[in-house]
Amino acid sequence: MVEERLAEAASVLGRLPPMQVFSYSRTWPRLLLDYSSMVSQRPGMTPPDMAAVGRMEEALDWSAWLKSTDSRIVWQRANGRRWKDICSGVGLARAAVHEHWRYAHCLIAWRLNGMPAPTRTSRRTLIARFRNEPKPNAFADTFVPDKFGRNE
Repeated sequence: MVEERLAEAASVLGRLPPMQVFSYSRTWPRLLLDYSSMVSQRPGMTPPDMAAVGRMEEALDWSAWLKSTDSRIVWQRANGRRWKDICSGVGLARAAVHEHWRYAHCLIAWRLNGMPAPTRTSRRTLIARFRNEPKPNAFADTFVPDKFGRNE
């Protein structure tokens, strides 16, 4: 869910109209689009609806929960960059970048579930909490019940 929302937010950011700052020094009026400027626009890039913009703003707020390196990795991957390009941009190995990416998704899910940010938990421990693997039972082989629930 987190990854899908971040990818949607990156898509919405790409579809927003360009931001123009008008200053007092501009004396010419804004010109209307002519045919040649409309042809040069990207086809199929419709502006996003208000609900998508709201979800994008919510996903952008999630970046505040992450460290700067983790945030860079998450947003570059949401924009569709290749792992190799992300690794060279961040300066980490592929396995480390993937661990940072997984940790960031787990941390966002952790915070969305209403839990405070873990302070004394390692990245690998938090990632392991979100896996769907059952925890190993230390006493699994010492107690083997029979059909009546007694130890054989």
